[in-house]
Amino acid sequence: MGRYSRLGYALYEGDVSVNFVGRKRLWYSISGVILALAFVGLFVKGLNLGVEFQGGVEISVPVGAGNATQPTADKVRVAIAGTGLKPAASPVVNVQGTSAIRATTEPLNNTETDTVLKAISEATGVVVNDISANEVGPSWGQQVAQRALTGLVVFLVLVVLFIWAYFREWKMSVAALVALAHDILITIGIYALSGFEVTPATVTGVLTILGFSLYDTVVVFDKIRENTKNLRSARTTYAKAVNLAVNQTLVRSINTSLVALLPVAAILYVGVATLGSGALKDLALALFVGMAAGAYSSIFIAPPLLVQLKSGEKDVEAAERRAKARARREADRYAEVPVFTEDMAIHDEPEGDIPDAGTDAPMGAAPFAAPPTRRDEALGSGRVVPEPKGPVTESKAAGRVQPTRQPRSKRGKK
Repeated sequence: MGRYSRLGYALYEGDVSVNFVGRKRLWYSISGVILALAFVGLFVKGLNLGVEFQGGVEISVPVGAGNATQPTADKVRVAIAGTGLKPAASPVVNVQGTSAIRATTEPLNNTETDTVLKAISEATGVVVNDISANEVGPSWGQQVAQRALTGLVVFLVLVVLFIWAYFREWKMSVAALVALAHDILITIGIYALSGFEVTPATVTGVLTILGFSLYDTVVVFDKIRENTKNLRSARTTYAKAVNLAVNQTLVRSINTSLVALLPVAAILYVGVATLGSGALKDLALALFVGMAAGAYSSIFIAPPLLVQLKSGEKDVEAAERRAKARARREADRYAEVPVFTEDMAIHDEPEGDIPDAGTDAPMGAAPFAAPPTRRDEALGSGRVVPEPKGPVTESKAAGRVQPTRQPRSKRGKK
């Protein structure tokens, strides 16, 4: 058995334990810092909405195989901004694969579009007729955003109903929803900080990570339900049972996350380093950030939050009191021995008269009472001494010579 397998077995059996629930303040603080950075990027820098959402003109410049480099993209950017047109003052230009440059501007009329295409042709040497310009209206992007929002609301409602029906516990639904919101906000914030363009592929990736995050959380919650099913007979607290469940599913969560993240990371690298701008890069970034955040929240956020929500229930509080009492008994086994006080009775009050001073009984002692008679058990399994037929008397053979044990050679000789 390998070292990693032995570690997983030790975590499952409870021989090795990481205190996930007890350090909830640390995990909350880490998430708070990440969310703060996400909000800064979201509200200060803002999202880089693609042309599909805000409308504009998308220009594709075929520069030839191997010529789609960053210096060429910079030439296109300078040429578009140098036209002096207000809608083209801040174009977004990036490399698209290895043979094309993609540029987007605000909406342009036909005359302005011709001016921009002529400037690009002079800067790159590409024929104007080979440069394509497509006008995209914002209505299609608005429809995509509205449908994505509708899908998100329907998904959250179904999540609440599913978890409530499966676990019979609304507090688990609350913890799962908080974990989902945690993952979505971090993903959107990373998009804002990185400056990646938000496209319909981004929306698809955000909706996809919801299912992954929920799957990992449900696996952990299912183990929590199993460990806390008979909390009283388990002789443990709810927090310890939840922490054990997280440790038991830790290796599975890590393995599942790594198996999912590695191919997504490869797609993200290819999309950024090789293909440049495109739907593949936008989808891969959303999936990578969302899956990583989902794995984190299912271990460090949802279980501690569930323990915190259930801390006021009667069964949970009773288990905590029993655990504290057991801890006191194990620490000092004589802690429950009553301390002597002056008003404490030394003995039970005797029934009947107190014996006189002339008797042999000590002063204040209760009169002796013979124990009830019972039939003594004889030696052997299940045998009882038979009732005597009469009083014990002297044996009639008391005066006879009793036989003695002699060797065979002396037997019968006097």
